[in-house]
Amino acid sequence: MTQTEPVHVIGGGLAGSEAAWQIARMGVPVVLHEMRPVRKTDAHNGEGLAELVCSNSFRSDDAESNAVGLLHEELRRCNSLIMRAAEVAKVPAGGALAVDRDVFSGEVQKAIEAEPLIELRREEIAGLPPADWDSVVVATGPLTSPPLAEAIRTLTGEQSLAFFDAIAPIVHRDSIDMDKAWFQSRYDKVGPAGDGADYINCPFEKPNYLEFHAALLAAEKTEFKEWEKNTPYFEGCLPIEVMAERGARTLTFGPMKPVGLTDPKTGRKPYAVVQLRQDNKLGTLFNMVGFQTKMKHGEQTRIFRMIPGLENAQFARLGGIHRNTFLNSPKLLDTQLRLKAMPSLRFAGQVTGVEGYVESTAIGLIAGRMAAAQRLGHEQAPPPPTTALGALHSHITGGADAKHFQPMNVNFGLFPPPSADVRKEDRKRSLSRRALADLASWLGGAAPAAAA
Repeated sequence: MTQTEPVHVIGGGLAGSEAAWQIARMGVPVVLHEMRPVRKTDAHNGEGLAELVCSNSFRSDDAESNAVGLLHEELRRCNSLIMRAAEVAKVPAGGALAVDRDVFSGEVQKAIEAEPLIELRREEIAGLPPADWDSVVVATGPLTSPPLAEAIRTLTGEQSLAFFDAIAPIVHRDSIDMDKAWFQSRYDKVGPAGDGADYINCPFEKPNYLEFHAALLAAEKTEFKEWEKNTPYFEGCLPIEVMAERGARTLTFGPMKPVGLTDPKTGRKPYAVVQLRQDNKLGTLFNMVGFQTKMKHGEQTRIFRMIPGLENAQFARLGGIHRNTFLNSPKLLDTQLRLKAMPSLRFAGQVTGVEGYVESTAIGLIAGRMAAAQRLGHEQAPPPPTTALGALHSHITGGADAKHFQPMNVNFGLFPPPSADVRKEDRKRSLSRRALADLASWLGGAAPAAAA
């Protein structure tokens, strides 16, 4: 019996781990190449697979009326390793799905190492893969190794697009003054691992908010290198001080909005609120929600201690900023996620121009299934564009305008519209029901019993 040649997956992040898992689940051997710790990156702290470098939140888990929550459910129904690990590692976060990042990474790594069809190699692929690797999934994320990025640039004859991504600080729970702060989720919403009081809320009155806003504007920021100066930010992950520059009320309509919250000490809604979300299972670390920043570390400590309740805050990690790169996928990739200039290379994850943990996972899942199917002698059709998986895939393989391509989160605007007789208030639920029905057909049978 002829042994099946392995598929090679480069990159052990969320997309690469998911791709390797899906390939193995289809009975095809896979070699997963992860360059850490042989070569470090500007954003990772450790060497675990699927390390979360920014937020610990997978965002909304509402599968009926939120496109992100729908994508969660679709991934679960596709036997996603990432969603399985998230279920084990989840922590309270209102209506969102958030995880203990160490437990999460550990669960992914444990599953990968226990799978007999997956070989994990700790090595950098410095340049294009060897010619005898006839099936490769490149899932190197936004922090692709420079030699490989340069090789891809040379191969395609096109400059990679780029944007800046920022990281939020993490605070030790026991250093937060709970005489000033309180626990509550917006509108007391109960989520996957919570009870309706999952966030620590630090309230501002108008005068101290305006003082805080002025400090953000005046703070010393990280200087960009000359080659970085024209790189845009991703609008969905702006540094807090960049948002502040857009106007005094921008933050109060963004991450510091006070809606759905009541300060129990005053009985009224504050002028602005900083929310902190649990970051680990023990509840000893809390992430400052929406507080990505490019301020220098000393400035962060000084200014964030102006927040009521954080006057004596101790930081487990301060914020940071790094440059992300991604392909002009609508121009460079075919519908099988293969590079047109070298079809032996498939791409997956953030490097394709999707933004977000579950979006990256989704493209990893699709790429893995497509690579395994090809190895088995047939072609895996893309998911229907009426599904969250398919809507993302369609966007990066031709649905987006290549001339103005930018990173995209999943949203219902990417879906084909529902039938004309659907009422406006029922539109999202209708799209979700249609998506799960069409996903079941794509999977080749009835969906699992778990309800959306």
